[in-house]
Amino acid sequence: MTETSTLLSRHHIPERQLDMVLTNVGAGFIARLTRAQAAELKEDNQVKLVEQDRVIALGEGCFTVVSPSRAQWGVKRIGAGDGTGKRVWIIDTGVDMDHPDLLVDKTLSKSFITDETSVEDNNGHGTHVAGIIGALNNTTGVLGVASGVSIIALKALDNTGEGNASGLIRALNYVGQNAKAGEVVNMSLGTDTISNALDNAVRTLAERGILFAIAAGNEGRSANLSSPARVNSPNVFTVSAIDSLGKFASFSNFGNDAVDLAAPGVRITSTFSEGRYAILNGTSMAAPHVAGILVLKGTRFNTSGTASNDPDGIPDGIVSFY
Repeated sequence: MTETSTLLSRHHIPERQLDMVLTNVGAGFIARLTRAQAAELKEDNQVKLVEQDRVIALGEGCFTVVSPSRAQWGVKRIGAGDGTGKRVWIIDTGVDMDHPDLLVDKTLSKSFITDETSVEDNNGHGTHVAGIIGALNNTTGVLGVASGVSIIALKALDNTGEGNASGLIRALNYVGQNAKAGEVVNMSLGTDTISNALDNAVRTLAERGILFAIAAGNEGRSANLSSPARVNSPNVFTVSAIDSLGKFASFSNFGNDAVDLAAPGVRITSTFSEGRYAILNGTSMAAPHVAGILVLKGTRFNTSGTASNDPDGIPDGIVSFY
């Protein structure tokens, strides 16, 4: 009998309520519990944490579909290189699996949306993130920071941009099962509240050498109030957004403890769903700029200047390849 089975049996919880045993982000499990069952587990001295699932959502935003263009101020600002032969894991709304400007690993890509097996992006957000990181250096479209990197799409948000913390933890467990130390995970998403379970999953993988680029959030408040942006650990880089003048974006979350770097996040052109291209704003666009640099240089990246008008008074360094 496994440790999880023993625990459930001791508290008379049927195993049919168990959704998943977590093996790669620390010892734990995801289950559907009554309030009474959850309360009883909290009193067990062998249980460190019991947490109710939380909604994950993309911030409010809009997009403008545009013709493909190499006039990308973000890539010019921080630099770019060749990501061929490397991999990046993107936890998001999926990716346009057949976009001509992306190299997608269709074998490892996977959906973590209940009753949905397709990894296809019906929102556009995940495809936009993917292009910032790794759009191909070809004769058309846009150029990614780490052009040609192999993109592994982990779909944890639906076509409305919503999901839940348990879905993200499932995706992270999959990363832990399949990723190698030094590989990069991009998380351009977050909660309105704190999820210790989600934060712990990120920390566990970071301790094993997985690198994270995480969006600070778009509420114009402290990133210390949101998960996983609040995670402050080695190998975890939470990213605020700047505009083309190097000014701190008015919508960007901030905070000395949580936020590590700034990157371009205003009027960013990248790939979009259905083979298109679009302009989006957000720390969701800033994080993949950092993810691309992490793919190319690991933690040995540089910074070039700082974000002006940073609300916390200690300007974030702007990530740079050079």
